[in-house]
Amino acid sequence: MLRAKDTFRKMYSVAKGYYCTGLAPPNAFSALDLRHSLSSSRKPPGHANPFRVRSYTQCALAGDSADQEIVIALGSNVGDRVGTFDIALRLMRSSGIRITRHACLYETAPAYVTDQPRFLNSAVRGTTKLGPHDLLRKLKEIEKDIGRTAGIRYGPRPIDLDILLYGDSRISTESLIVPHERIHERPFVLAPLVDLLGSSAEDGMEKRWHSLSKCSSGFFDLWNKLGGESIIGTEGIKRVMSVGNALLDWRGRTLVMGVLNLTPDSFSDGGKFQEVEAAISQARLLLSEGADIIDIGAQSTRPFARRLSAEEELERLVPVLDAITKLPEMEGKLLSVDTFYAQVAAEAVKRGATMINDVSGGQLDPSILQVVAELGVPYVTMHMRGDPSTMQNEQNLQYGDVCKEVASELYARLRAAELSGIPLWRIVLDPGIGFSKKSTQNIEVIAGLDSIREEMGKMSLGASHVPILLGPSRKSFLGEICNRTDPVERDAATAAAVTVGILNGANIVRVHNVRYNVDAAKVSDASLKYRRK
Repeated sequence: MLRAKDTFRKMYSVAKGYYCTGLAPPNAFSALDLRHSLSSSRKPPGHANPFRVRSYTQCALAGDSADQEIVIALGSNVGDRVGTFDIALRLMRSSGIRITRHACLYETAPAYVTDQPRFLNSAVRGTTKLGPHDLLRKLKEIEKDIGRTAGIRYGPRPIDLDILLYGDSRISTESLIVPHERIHERPFVLAPLVDLLGSSAEDGMEKRWHSLSKCSSGFFDLWNKLGGESIIGTEGIKRVMSVGNALLDWRGRTLVMGVLNLTPDSFSDGGKFQEVEAAISQARLLLSEGADIIDIGAQSTRPFARRLSAEEELERLVPVLDAITKLPEMEGKLLSVDTFYAQVAAEAVKRGATMINDVSGGQLDPSILQVVAELGVPYVTMHMRGDPSTMQNEQNLQYGDVCKEVASELYARLRAAELSGIPLWRIVLDPGIGFSKKSTQNIEVIAGLDSIREEMGKMSLGASHVPILLGPSRKSFLGEICNRTDPVERDAATAAAVTVGILNGANIVRVHNVRYNVDAAKVSDASLKYRRK
């Protein structure tokens, strides 16, 4: 026993050294000090119908050539935890595992052995032709390749890969138990697991998985018994986004993204910031007024704007981007580039951008999805029908229920991003205010963000949890409502729209006038905190 304790102390010392030497910040949440609120008013998921499931013993577990749906949990608390997850996912994909969905990312307090660094936890859903024990062996090989060695049970580890579910099978052998025997007591397992399920209970495999939980409402019931959404944001478990070398928790406050247009033809401020000095001056103003993110756009996406080539866009972007990354005021801030070109995205991240904002959601240049996946940066995917030259055509403005259809079409863009390798924990959703929508439809979307989340939750609870970016700033529907023809005169109306959006679930607001909207966000956040009491 004394020898085991001594071994654990040494392991913890090594883990702490890794954790505190820059590979992962010792206090990841203070690294950016960017915290905002994700408001969830979703209804409880529906009940699961009981299904007959298969039960296997060791002798019955021969290889199966048919694809099996699986869920694999990931955990890490040593070294570059997010980077380790990225490596693990790549190795899984090259080992006969097709990843189809990702859960959100959670930072959690250690369980059982508490004197060790905090964990990152997530899970993936996928398919494989590997039999359950072949899959287990492959995961153990991946763990070993990443650097995991034998150690104290529940102690520090660079990677932990567990099979939570395998087809509709209940497996009990000497080396493998499925479903994982401790699912019911582990929030850090159940939170990612339920992210991979939809609340509508229409998926046949999901119904069978729920029946494996031995609860009337399946895994949802287990999750709710542990506290469900009410425990997210506590010290025990935080839902986070990976940004650079830090983690972003969005339960504290709304983030404000300041717009910096380098174009001569943008609807609001075209031509004002084409010169590098003017652009830098504006960036400094946005930062001084409280912007958390600067979003640089070198291509106008207003209706009927002429489309630039990637080379033309880069010619405008690069000088300003290079100058902004050198500003001392950018420390602790995020730098986003508004582009739909893969080439521009790759060059922007190479030069210091930390986020890509794609108004097309990968539809105008599909290769951007795989490029962003390889870049490992947050990706904003927006709802738009057609392109800027066609988005306001009558055909693209036809909706039955605008919130339901925006949710469905935006979810399709999210799925395309996931299948290209962008994990859910790096995705931000933008419902596309002013894109393929009439004035009344824009208002419906802003007021209906909660219903968009709920609609997405029917297909994927994880998708319903990701941050929502809202961009109503100075747009024409505000001018129509307030009778303001000059876009600059719409800042007060923008603040009103931002307030409505935040109160209905927006987490990031994209605006031209940062000062007004920082105040609007503060008042909205205070109202939300009062509402939660």
